[in-house]
Amino acid sequence: MTAAPADLLIDRPAVSDGAALWRLAKDSKTLDLNSSYSYLLWCRDFAGTSVVARGADGEAVGFVTGYLRPDRPGTLLIWQVAVDAAHRGHGIAAALLDALTERLADEHGITDVETTITPGNTASERLFTSFAARHHARLTREVLFPTDLFPDGPHDPEVLYRIGPLNPSTSH
Repeated sequence: MTAAPADLLIDRPAVSDGAALWRLAKDSKTLDLNSSYSYLLWCRDFAGTSVVARGADGEAVGFVTGYLRPDRPGTLLIWQVAVDAAHRGHGIAAALLDALTERLADEHGITDVETTITPGNTASERLFTSFAARHHARLTREVLFPTDLFPDGPHDPEVLYRIGPLNPSTSH
């Protein structure tokens, strides 16, 4: 498991974190920004499958949002990952991802992780490739949503990364 910097607390998000998660997503300049309302709902309805990193002042400096796939409850779909620009490069995203998957393996028996990444998002590509390697898990990629499926203008394709099964001896 990747260790976060000592002054960070990894926690479940609360509804009061919704605005901070929205700001982190907006400031990332790479994530598709959802409405502020959706981040509030996410922190209420999916707090159990999400995680936030808090700085010494208690403010959110990073997050991972996810949910268990209804048709595959052993699979965690990672929706978004964001870390504040001032805190990047310290392994926070990897520590959040490791902490979340460890918790959900214990609580729900997850064995697989999925996410989508647009081509050229090298930070996310590295994060999930290294996650798979760290957990000795198979990684496959395929286009899930091609460009022509998006109704709201030009959008890069979303490539599905499937990682699993996670090796229990390396995820604890």
